[in-house]
Amino acid sequence: MKKIIASISYFFKGLDKLLLSLCLLTSAFGVLMVFSAKYHKMAEGALLPSEARTMIIAIALGLILALIISLIDYDIMCKLWPVWAVLSVALMILVMAIGVAPQSRPDSRVWLDLKIFFFQPSELVKIFFIITFSTHINAVKQNINKIGTIILLAIHALIPVLLVMKSGDDGSALVFIFIAIGMIFISGIDWKYIAGILVLAVAAIPVLWVKLSEFQKARFIVIFNPEKYPDTAYQQTKGLAAIGKGGFLGTGFLKGPYTQSGAVPVSESDMIFTVIAEEFGLLGGIIALLLILAIIIRIISNGRKAINIQAGLMSYGLAIMIAAQTIINVAMCLRVGPVIGITLPFFSAGGSSSLCLYIGIGLALSVYRTNYNQKPSNFRLSSIRSEFKT
Repeated sequence: MKKIIASISYFFKGLDKLLLSLCLLTSAFGVLMVFSAKYHKMAEGALLPSEARTMIIAIALGLILALIISLIDYDIMCKLWPVWAVLSVALMILVMAIGVAPQSRPDSRVWLDLKIFFFQPSELVKIFFIITFSTHINAVKQNINKIGTIILLAIHALIPVLLVMKSGDDGSALVFIFIAIGMIFISGIDWKYIAGILVLAVAAIPVLWVKLSEFQKARFIVIFNPEKYPDTAYQQTKGLAAIGKGGFLGTGFLKGPYTQSGAVPVSESDMIFTVIAEEFGLLGGIIALLLILAIIIRIISNGRKAINIQAGLMSYGLAIMIAAQTIINVAMCLRVGPVIGITLPFFSAGGSSSLCLYIGIGLALSVYRTNYNQKPSNFRLSSIRSEFKT
């Protein structure tokens, strides 16, 4: 019995209870918003919309996995980097071969139909990439500013980016790019390389623009001229109207006219921020973003206290992923960015995104537990002999 109590005590003492509490609180807010977004379509007698139910199950399963991962030394997971690399490539090849598009996302064939639910492999590959890329950078940290090292890091980053783009998930590809650039920047790369990357990025814009389809170009054009492509701009136009309707305090839970009429397409996922802003107003939107910011700051704080560079890089990579997705999603809802199908972390409906996000949180919890276990103890030196006398 004492051993059981000791094990439970050890488990909770090394658990980052603040980070976990912030995540669960934010997820609860997210489930509430997804419930509201699909409330008008609930079947008679149903307690929850199917999207909210799926999200709750994914969060619960993700929480269990996060707690299990928190007990595993992150160094062990990093040493298994070849496994995660092979799995990443295999998953992306599989989705390109047999990927399907759910009814809610007919334009995106980036899902695997597991019969019970649809799974988006790119969400899990993001977590695998954070592990493999941090391991790569840690291995070459002494030569980080050598051109050969940077080329190999760029190839490493381009593999998932190109595979994800090939599968049709441009939004996730952009997140991978942000993660890679952010982690390389934090690793101490020379400013001349950063300037070079920026110059290449600007120079590549005309080339990339030519390769975009007319529909993809329209998504950018409507940011500046929504009247030119009203059908393409429809989702963002309605989303902005919903946000404007909310004012400062909002219309009230389940009382948003745009949300409850289903006027904003995919409001439970890509446009979930419009539901928050309409029913809880600007204040609600700020609270939602502050909760996400608090999670990011906590993860970064743990990364800064990490006992080695690899653990720190993993933490920063996870924080960058959450931050990038948040910025892209909110920019999309405010029509200062194109609609590219990126979810708002902890808020958007989706089993894959919720489950994999908590797997990532498990890595952050593992880093925290390792830091906790490595805290130096108070000690005193005595009876030291020296040939030097005063």
